[in-house]
Amino acid sequence: MAKRGGFGMGMPGNMNNLMKQAQRMQAKMQEAQKALEEKVFEATVGGGAVVIKMTGKKEITELTLDPDAVDPDDVETLQDLIIAAFNEVTRKVDEETAASMGSLTGGLGGGLF
Repeated sequence: MAKRGGFGMGMPGNMNNLMKQAQRMQAKMQEAQKALEEKVFEATVGGGAVVIKMTGKKEITELTLDPDAVDPDDVETLQDLIIAAFNEVTRKVDEETAASMGSLTGGLGGGLF
């Protein structure tokens, strides 16, 4: 009987090894994701006027406003500081998530995280 083209006899073992490697990588990624989700990130703007703490799950756990930054005649500046702090802490979470996942996947993540 003629041999068909394709994977050949050695492939099942290689496929099993590949599946095991994928499972190990997935477990490592889940561990890294959990660690990131539990980590707290912080951003401070305006010389300490606004401080935001956020988990890796992008949940704000703390917002601190310096009483001197609360000026009823200049609410807009305080709003801008809060937005800046939020954007900064979110950027920190995103950067660390990308770095952590990228180191596990060798850059193959394609922005999935």
